[in-house]
This record gives sequence, C-alpha cells and structure tokens, in this order.
Amino acid sequence: MEWKVYKDSQELFKVILNITKLLPHDFKGSFGDQITRAGLSIILNIAEGSGKTSDKELNRFFEISLGSCYEVLACADTLKSCSLLQTNIYQDIFLKIDAITNQIGGFKKFIKS
Repeated sequence: MEWKVYKDSQELFKVILNITKLLPHDFKGSFGDQITRAGLSIILNIAEGSGKTSDKELNRFFEISLGSCYEVLACADTLKSCSLLQTNIYQDIFLKIDAITNQIGGFKKFIKS
C-alpha cells in the first residue's frame, strides 16, 4: 500500500514493538498485548478500508483506526505515568499519532466533500 498514513502507522507499530520488549514481565501480558493489538488495529483498518468501494465503508474503517490511535496514546500515557515509559519515547508516539490522526482526518474531510 502506498498511502503515507499506512506507512506512518507501520513506523508507529515498530516503536510499539520496541516498547513491549522493554516492559517488565508483569506488564507484558496486560499493557504489552493491549498496546500491540491497538497499534496493529490502526494498520489493519486503514488497509481494509482502502479496499472498500463506498465512502461510507471507508469512513467506518477510518473511525476504527482513529479509536485505535487514541487507545495507543492512552496506553502510552498510562505507561509513562507509571514510570514504565520514558518521556522522549512517549513524545515520539504522540507525534506519530498526531500525524496519523491528522492524515485520517484529512481523508474524512475529503470523503465528506
């Protein structure tokens, strides 16, 4: 897939995988699994939506991707507040999610017009 938002989502996912490798064992099953599933959901819903033939269907998958973006951000924020994630890594995630959500928002505006 050639969409920049798709490629940016993959870059975010690489960061997420690196985070989960560093989590203490007690948190890998809860936070690690949750943030990984949410990050993968961003990618998969963008991909699945891109194959839909109607704007309504595409928009629905973008909505799910947006929800997953905010889920990743909430997980990262919680990890940071529990001192399990460094501030600079959180900032990187925040900036990547901001770029992804802005791109999805642009797609959604284009669909409406």
